[in-house]
Amino acid sequence: MQPLRPATAPTADATRDQRLWQIAKARTKFQSHLVVYFLVNTGLWLLWLLLPEAHGHHRYNELPWPVWTSVFWGLGLAIQGFSAYSKLNRGERTQREYERLLNQQPY
Repeated sequence: MQPLRPATAPTADATRDQRLWQIAKARTKFQSHLVVYFLVNTGLWLLWLLLPEAHGHHRYNELPWPVWTSVFWGLGLAIQGFSAYSKLNRGERTQREYERLLNQQPY
């Protein structure tokens, strides 16, 4: 049995577990948004393809209307994915700065 730790002083393990939990939450949130993105955009493109009156036979030189949803939503999703999977997110930078400050303190 492990000894109890004081509730007022969080340990490095507790902080690290909390940080990993936040990273895991961000990644699963991104993954669920990715699934919704593909399902909705597939439906929009199928709607555009299967309903010729939605795009007209004489207007093939114009961009299809679902392209705007796919591009702008995809851009936001790419930013969310980069934030969830890169080491450049705010939580990681904050953690590195915190550890740097801890190492600078005299003991």
